[in-house]
Amino acid sequence: MIDPIRQVQKWLDDARRASLKEPAAQDPTAMTLATAARDGKPSARMVLLKGIDDRGFIFHTNYLSRKGGELAENPRAALVLYWPALDRQVRITGRVSKLTAAESDAYFVTRPAESRLSAAASPQSAVIASRAVLEQKLAEVKARYPGAAPPRPKHWGGYLVRPDEIEFWQQGPHRLHDRLRYLRRRDGPWKLERLAP
Repeated sequence: MIDPIRQVQKWLDDARRASLKEPAAQDPTAMTLATAARDGKPSARMVLLKGIDDRGFIFHTNYLSRKGGELAENPRAALVLYWPALDRQVRITGRVSKLTAAESDAYFVTRPAESRLSAAASPQSAVIASRAVLEQKLAEVKARYPGAAPPRPKHWGGYLVRPDEIEFWQQGPHRLHDRLRYLRRRDGPWKLERLAP
């Protein structure tokens, strides 16, 4: 049986190759991340998939953001990757945990300097009085680290989504799509099911 995490990587590689042929295509790593608060109130937003390994799927953000707060209360999430040029999507649900500080540090230093400055300056999801407030915070961070990018803020880092379920959707003729769902078993291989479109 195909490992579904490796299959997601293969589809992502296909989407990257397709996007090279069509410069106006969406970023193939763009994905919807859905979380829910303790009371079940859902929220969703777009984030970038920054890694896939045998454990699952990685993204990075501010731990104090709305999504960070929701994940602290309810450490489960859903992801959707959609590649319209390939008529494909992948749906993933699973448990979420923070990456280690070392893993987050290793990724943070690969970001462009301006992005690192923005991460240090922005109180993501907090209400601010104006754009000027944000620009002032950015100026303060730049002044603190003249000529250099700041280290990773402790409130910023990576998350790992360990999948319990991965569904592959391939568009078919006349809305007769292919849907294959992999369910993680406690012991042994994934369980594969075909779903009606």
